[in-house]
Amino acid sequence: MIHQKEEVRFNEPDAETLEELQLQKFQKQMDYIFGNSLFYKQKYEKHGITREDIKNLHDLKKLPFTYKDEIRESQLLQPPLGTHAIVEMEDVIRVHSSSGTTGRPTYVGITKHDYHVWTEILARVARTHGLTKQSKVVFAMGLSFFVGSSFKDGIERLGATFIPIGTGASERVIRSIIDFKADALFCTPSYASYLAEFVRKNYHMEPYELGVKLISVGGEPGGGLPEVRKKIEQDWGCKVVEAMGNADMAPVLFGECPEQTGMHFVGSDYVICEIIDPETGEVIPQSDHMEGELVYTAIDRECVPLVRFRTRDLVRVDTTPCKCGRKSFRLRCIGRTDDMLIVRGVNVFPSAIKDVVNRFRPRTTGEIRILLKDKPPLVVPPLPIQVEFANGLNKTEKMQLKQEIEAELRAVLFFTADVQLVPEGSMPRFEMKAKLTEDLYKNS
Repeated sequence: MIHQKEEVRFNEPDAETLEELQLQKFQKQMDYIFGNSLFYKQKYEKHGITREDIKNLHDLKKLPFTYKDEIRESQLLQPPLGTHAIVEMEDVIRVHSSSGTTGRPTYVGITKHDYHVWTEILARVARTHGLTKQSKVVFAMGLSFFVGSSFKDGIERLGATFIPIGTGASERVIRSIIDFKADALFCTPSYASYLAEFVRKNYHMEPYELGVKLISVGGEPGGGLPEVRKKIEQDWGCKVVEAMGNADMAPVLFGECPEQTGMHFVGSDYVICEIIDPETGEVIPQSDHMEGELVYTAIDRECVPLVRFRTRDLVRVDTTPCKCGRKSFRLRCIGRTDDMLIVRGVNVFPSAIKDVVNRFRPRTTGEIRILLKDKPPLVVPPLPIQVEFANGLNKTEKMQLKQEIEAELRAVLFFTADVQLVPEGSMPRFEMKAKLTEDLYKNS
């Protein structure tokens, strides 16, 4: 007997009950952490903080931040999961790892309870995207240790058909889209663009002819950048939505709806979000179009609960009503504080440079490489930037393109660039996170 796919019944709590539920979970989590976490016991003792000092959510700001380097040190002191891990390994049903792009990777363990929490949040994100049990999803992101691979649990919980391909198998991705008539693709923004080129070269057709209706992108900034998104949507003839999470907290916590006005926060009954000034660490009161660094606190986590974890993600928040009817705040990721360059006092993000260069398509491919002669963030102008020009441009057209891009970067991002045009196809393409910078200073 074939059973109907089960409809997801997980719903975010309504506003009337959310505050009470958050407080209950927060109190229980604080009891759990103060009573069992060696990492936080020692940390809070150094700051003279006791459990009695933390009475409600307003007291959260009394607690010090948790930094990524502390997590790494914790796991070196007590491998493999660290002194901040509370449960025994026999209660850990799965282990994931962060990407390690900013240092030594950190391990993240989950219990059976943590698994159910993650799955519920992920199912909400998939549903927020507009997926249903009729959806057929080709997953072209990293599987195995990569925490984003947990998205499969949410997609399957929703009842959609999950087709796991992973990375390094472009032929299989396209073959699966064709064979299963898949209508959704999950990948990085970089890979969506790479795959479009792959389809044209190897299948002699346009990507939009494949019939994909939705592409969910994540893993790197880009999906929320207007020109990057526009290019992907034109290539594939479909809507592009974003998702975002954090390996140390949850695979995905934010998902964009088809209205495409930002990523909805869908985990408010499991995680508390704060937006802080990255320079002062002060909490910024929530308001429309506020900008700051995203900070997470788990309120329903067993294995490796983190309190006031600084993500280094710089975000812009939108609190205006969304046409989809969801009440949660939305955001876009502007960049990361550890990626930011400072060019003569001006803050510049690599993803923003890429967005500007994409405005010059089809004369450019949109691919860039920022050449760093000195250790960031301080950069002495002009900032060297390699840009791929499209085939067919003559010498005069290339000189004009260089001047136009430099002028646009100066007008939009307020810094001086030295654009170096390189031939189409000369830069590497990435299936996972695209590398937009090259550290020349390491070789000098």
